[in-house]
Amino acid sequence: MRPREKYEQLVTFSNRIDQVTMTTPQNPKLSARKQPRQQRSTEAVAAILQAAAQVLRTEGAARFTTARVAERAGISIGSLYQYFPNKAAILFRLQSDEWRDTHAVLAGLLSDTTQSPPARLRAVVRAFVASECEEAAMRQALDDAAPLYRDAPEAQAAQAQSKAPVLAFLVEAAPHASLAHLTIAGEIMVGALKVLGKALSQSDQSREEIAARTEALADMLCAYLTTLEPRSSWRDIGVPAE
Repeated sequence: MRPREKYEQLVTFSNRIDQVTMTTPQNPKLSARKQPRQQRSTEAVAAILQAAAQVLRTEGAARFTTARVAERAGISIGSLYQYFPNKAAILFRLQSDEWRDTHAVLAGLLSDTTQSPPARLRAVVRAFVASECEEAAMRQALDDAAPLYRDAPEAQAAQAQSKAPVLAFLVEAAPHASLAHLTIAGEIMVGALKVLGKALSQSDQSREEIAARTEALADMLCAYLTTLEPRSSWRDIGVPAE
């Protein structure tokens, strides 16, 4: 066999391996098979997602199956597969919808230039912890299901996109800091918010105790924010109103 022919066969083989890998459980296909364009299709997708959320809440990630979702939605398994190729795609859609809604609220708070940067950050902490507590069971179930899709390109892209509002906020709040420094700061802030927000949502503390710890978390992040821009002209540090 000539070297060129051997090379072409190796390339072809490699491409086939990549195609197989993209559809394995470790890296599943998450894109919807059929985009709803008519009202009937839109209603079918909505019914599937509603049923999926119910199954996830009641059965948990371990017992989440397309068969249970189809049964709850009142459709055939074949009809479900017209829109979603596997259960990972359904779970990712639930997760991406949750990310979209949460990030829209947080991005709106961060971009509110009528408030000082620390006040905006405090509002984000309050809103995020409240959201975590309200949706604790569903978000825990989605976390349990995350290994099915978190390494897929679609999930990575969605996560990367969610960082943009935070970085834009930090660039505005600390214009003299380097982009590298602000990128790290954003990762630290988001990480602390997620970890402590989840811990508070899963605790058995009273609403007053959770509120006190939420304000303490806001104090910590606002204090960190001030270190990023020592020359700031902020008139407050987001102290909660009485």
